[in-house]
Amino acid sequence: MILAYWVHHWDPFLFKFTDTIGVRYYGLAYVLGFVGAAWIMIRYVRTGRTQLTETQIGDLMVSMVIGVIAGGRLGYFLLYDLEAVLANPMSLLRVWSGGMSFHGGLLGVALAIVWSSWRQKIPSRHIADVVASVTSIGLLFGRLANFINGELWGRIATVPWAVVFPQSVPARTDFSQIAARHPSQLYEAFLEGAVLLAYAQWRYWRTAITRVHPGHLAGEYLIGYGVARIVCEVFREPDAELILGLSRGTFYSIFLFVAGAGFIRRSRTPVRK
Repeated sequence: MILAYWVHHWDPFLFKFTDTIGVRYYGLAYVLGFVGAAWIMIRYVRTGRTQLTETQIGDLMVSMVIGVIAGGRLGYFLLYDLEAVLANPMSLLRVWSGGMSFHGGLLGVALAIVWSSWRQKIPSRHIADVVASVTSIGLLFGRLANFINGELWGRIATVPWAVVFPQSVPARTDFSQIAARHPSQLYEAFLEGAVLLAYAQWRYWRTAITRVHPGHLAGEYLIGYGVARIVCEVFREPDAELILGLSRGTFYSIFLFVAGAGFIRRSRTPVRK
């Protein structure tokens, strides 16, 4: 019986100043992700685990913030909703209405790494390892915020922990007629966020991989994320038209395997001084 399932009812605002202005959980997730990443990277500096200085970490964070937001926003429209931005280019600026892509944000971060490497005269592979080791902090908080917002829900399910997302059928108010779904946002928070973060941190702190083969951890992370995302896409309702019968999240993640393999192969070659 549908009423036996929990009905999602969370307000996307942590608190409000007006009906439409306030502190959103989604925005807070970005802040916590960036702050958490910066804190860990500074720990690397103070324990001699990186070539970067604290000042350079600050510069890197600024470029990463720009890369994530600009890349994520552009990527969402180019990869998932191109028609919308062609019809109304100003929709790119309406960040409060949602619409961010991990794959787009990843490209933005890649550009930030290249820029920081050139500016700081530090090998890009080392910076890529540092960034890869902390990326999942943002994913963890971001996916939890997706759940709180009641967006990016999963496929229809009958598992005991299934959730009724009223937003999945906007015009309906009779909850008894709305199918319960997988809370796929929580699956992603666990696999893409918690599991990958724990693995990357273990590799960074407990092994010599980043010193012996710089770039290897970045390659592992790309492949790991690709696997985690594809697994989670099995339970997630596609939010755009399929490509070759695959959800877009799955299709785009295939390219991460190629990029990850490239990083791992390149990590076996000496770093140019």
